[in-house]
Amino acid sequence: MTIDRRRFLGSALLGGSALMAAPGMVAKAARRRSMRILILGGTGFIGPHMVQTAIDRGHTVTLFNRGRTNTHLFPGVEKLVGDRNGQLEALEGRSWDVVIDNSGYYKSHVRMSAEALRDSVDHYLFTSTIDAYRDFNTPFFDDSYPLHPADPDRPDDPRRFYGQLKADCERIVREIYPNNSTQVRPGWIVGPGDNNHLMTYWVVRINRGGEVLAPGSPDDYMQLTDARDLAEWYIHIAENQVFGQFSAVGPVMTWAEWLYGMRAVTPADVKFTWVDADFLLEHDAKPWTDIPIWWPTRNNWGPPSYGGIVGGEGAFSIDGSKARAHGLNHRTVADTAKSTLDWYWQTFDAWPEDRRPGFSAARERELLEAWHATQG
Repeated sequence: MTIDRRRFLGSALLGGSALMAAPGMVAKAARRRSMRILILGGTGFIGPHMVQTAIDRGHTVTLFNRGRTNTHLFPGVEKLVGDRNGQLEALEGRSWDVVIDNSGYYKSHVRMSAEALRDSVDHYLFTSTIDAYRDFNTPFFDDSYPLHPADPDRPDDPRRFYGQLKADCERIVREIYPNNSTQVRPGWIVGPGDNNHLMTYWVVRINRGGEVLAPGSPDDYMQLTDARDLAEWYIHIAENQVFGQFSAVGPVMTWAEWLYGMRAVTPADVKFTWVDADFLLEHDAKPWTDIPIWWPTRNNWGPPSYGGIVGGEGAFSIDGSKARAHGLNHRTVADTAKSTLDWYWQTFDAWPEDRRPGFSAARERELLEAWHATQG
């Protein structure tokens, strides 16, 4: 895929609303009647946002899960208890307009649920991931980019083969629902409720003020999606029976634009110091764990992270125009940052110290001092 970088960034940064208004784009279809929506999962990070959006739009929601996570949520919603390892009896004899599969990580689980619901739903909406793509070696690739190839002998082990298994699960859904399924490939999802605490580290750190270590170059790409925007879009495509494959990614921006967007929501005195990526890697600063959301463009910086994922130039510059043309909109960085910070203060006491993201203030200061020493 060939595209002019400046033109791509310019259009992407307009956001979903501007793109929806552009000539030739696909207009939103009329909203469907009140629907019966089954959500597999629904109590983790993005699920509660989907449930609330569906309720707000007048739909009837049923949750199917093991009944272990956030059981206090949505007391008025029907909750079916079972397990995707074969305990699907609670789904028998029921019907829904659409199923949203948020918890499909294993080929065997997805095949069982897809087959069990074959005659019970009109639309199967599967949550995949951009990690289903073969690699991230090409900037600005779109939804037609190749997925990981099929491998019938691949173990059902998402800790080793997260993206590969998601690609396999997509193929299973398309096999069983060839004309009435949607596969959504979200990018990095952030916002209030993020149990991975990805963006949370940054907005909390910036709110603390002082000298902030910024990894790599200010011109490196950044691309994130607010969970609330994703949830609203899921309900939109369910209402309008939008089928196909979509990269559900946010507008492409730079790290500088992202950090300064978060800086806008705090009165703290902040100075960003950009530290070379190779320097950080040589000093054992680990992407994602020490520096959340940082993924160096070079893909040989170390062993793959969770699920065998490696980096590449295209990891934060995926073309999401198809999803935007079908209704995906994006709120501002400042909006997401403010909501994330508010959520953090409400839940801070529930966070174990060892689960708070990013490196410590002492480790950040150590790296900054070492970097300044190399700069003369």
